Amino acid sequence: MRIGVGGADQQRKRSQGVCLVQERAKIYKSKVGRVVSDKMDKTVVVEVDVLRRHPIYRRILRGTKKFKAHDEANAAKTGDSVRIVESRPTSKEKSWRVAEILKRGEQI
Repeated sequence: MRIGVGGADQQRKRSQGVCLVQERAKIYKSKVGRVVSDKMDKTVVVEVDVLRRHPIYRRILRGTKKFKAHDEANAAKTGDSVRIVESRPTSKEKSWRVAEILKRGEQI
C-alpha cells in the first residue's frame, strides 16, 4: 500500500485550491561585457569582467572571461558594450546571443 499517491490525496489538495503543477516563467542568465572581436560572421567574442572574493583571504579578485555570442544582424562592433543572454547551443562553443547593444565604442 502506497500512502499519499494518487486518488483521495490529490482530490483533497485540489479541493483546497493547492496547485499541483506550478507554471514558472523561464529566467535567462544575462551578462554585460565588451566586444573584443567581430571578425566572424554572425558571431562576436564578448569579454566579461568577473569580480569574486577569495575563499580564504577574503580579497576581491578581478578576472575576465570570454564568451562567443550569436549576433544575427552583425550589428555589434569591436569596443561596443553589449548585454548577452543564455540560449540553446548554436554551435560547439556558442550558447549565448546578443540581446542589446548598450553603448557604442569608439571607432578608430
